Amino acid sequence: METLISVILSVVVGLAIGYGIAKFLERKNASKVIQRAKKSAAGILKEAKQEAEGIKKDKILQAKEKFIELKSEHEKVILARDKKIADAEKRTRDKESQVSSELAKNKNLNKDLEEKIADYDHRNEILEKKQEEVDKLHASKVQQLEVISGLSADEAKAQLVESLKETAKADAMALVQETIEEAKLTAQQEAKKIIINTIQRIGTEEAVDNCVSVFNLESDDVKGRIIGREGRNIRAIEAATGVEIIVDDTPEAIILSCFDSVRREVARLSLHKLVTDGRIHPARIEEVVKKTTKQIEEEIIEVGKRTVIDLGIHGLHPELIRIVGRMKYRSSYGQNLLQHSREVAKLCGVMAAELGLNPKLAKRAGLLHDIGKVPDSETEVPHAILGMQWAEKYGEKPDVCNAIGAHHDEIEMNSLLSPIVQVCDAISGARPGARRQVLDSYIQRLKDLEDIAFGFNGVKKAYAIQAGRELRVIVESEKVSDDKASNLSFEISQKIQTDMTYPGQVKVTVIRETRAVNIAK
Repeated sequence: METLISVILSVVVGLAIGYGIAKFLERKNASKVIQRAKKSAAGILKEAKQEAEGIKKDKILQAKEKFIELKSEHEKVILARDKKIADAEKRTRDKESQVSSELAKNKNLNKDLEEKIADYDHRNEILEKKQEEVDKLHASKVQQLEVISGLSADEAKAQLVESLKETAKADAMALVQETIEEAKLTAQQEAKKIIINTIQRIGTEEAVDNCVSVFNLESDDVKGRIIGREGRNIRAIEAATGVEIIVDDTPEAIILSCFDSVRREVARLSLHKLVTDGRIHPARIEEVVKKTTKQIEEEIIEVGKRTVIDLGIHGLHPELIRIVGRMKYRSSYGQNLLQHSREVAKLCGVMAAELGLNPKLAKRAGLLHDIGKVPDSETEVPHAILGMQWAEKYGEKPDVCNAIGAHHDEIEMNSLLSPIVQVCDAISGARPGARRQVLDSYIQRLKDLEDIAFGFNGVKKAYAIQAGRELRVIVESEKVSDDKASNLSFEISQKIQTDMTYPGQVKVTVIRETRAVNIAK
């Protein structure tokens, strides 16, 4: 028991001693930590003070530099302002001195002017006195002359003027007569010179268009396909184009015969497309002919555009361009109308330049002078007047319109372009081989044949073929029956017999075809 108590007491005493030692050690460590913290705080404060001192010095230095910079700029501004003020003062002083010198000059000039005015007034008085003396002397002399001659001054003036008039008139008449005689001697020579120079500068090849075209084939086997079963293909082509197709023994070629160049070209191109494609039958033939006709119309417009561009003509109305293109498929006395018009345009340009006129306007008039020959249908209006009306309709200048209308003397010439166009038209037509009267009358006879057929009711198409020995008439089946078709053939033949003069016989064939077309949808 005592041992236990002693153990407990020793334990308690050990615990108390350990607690005291722990407290002592804790206080000792705390004091050390506090001392270290104080030292660290003192160091931080010292560093902060040093850094603050450094920042303060830097700021003070920057402020001093900024002050010095601002002071320098301010001084520069003040110096510039002082310089401007000094320059302004100098200019003011210069102007003042200049004004002073000008005032001095003006005073001197005013003084000189006053002296000259006084001198002028003095001289003027002297002249007035002398003038009065001269007038008195002149009046006395006139009175003396009137007494001596027995005429007054007005009568003497009238006699003098009359004598001068007679003298001037006689001199003028002599000069006019001399000028006229000189002009007569030189005018014809100069005109010939200009015309010869113009002809020599324009060299144009002449080729008369024929009424037939040769269509070449790769082999004679194609002829049978063109003819078709029982000739239906060739009849369809002739009916659609109005061109006579001659298939003879000529190897690898067939002949297309028609007086109308447009029809002949449509037939040639259509045949080329059909032979190339290989499908040749009536329905296909009609389709190809329609497309080719449209293609020819587009080509006509393109030819017109190329022509006006080649000749340097600008601003031509689109309808006139189309008419110019159609000239390619027209002829005048066997001469191609487009070739003739181009040649006349070039001749007019050269001749106008030789005479000092506007060559571009002359070319325009020369190109358009025969546009009245382009229409398919015949009219009673002369082609020159018709062409002039078209030119006026499409906005051409009055000089050009007058040149077109007067080139065959249908109207009076009121422009210098008119005789130029007339002369150049004659030059172009008078070339050797340029024209043939027979061909033109032949084409006119074929056109008259077709026009007679169109004069009857129900006629849809009419084609003169076989060189005018046959007239093929296609009628509308709704208007003309089979019985009327035969009667129509007789009436047309009688009309031709009474109204026309022609060699040999003319066969009139009336074709009536009925078609029933429906579309399955």
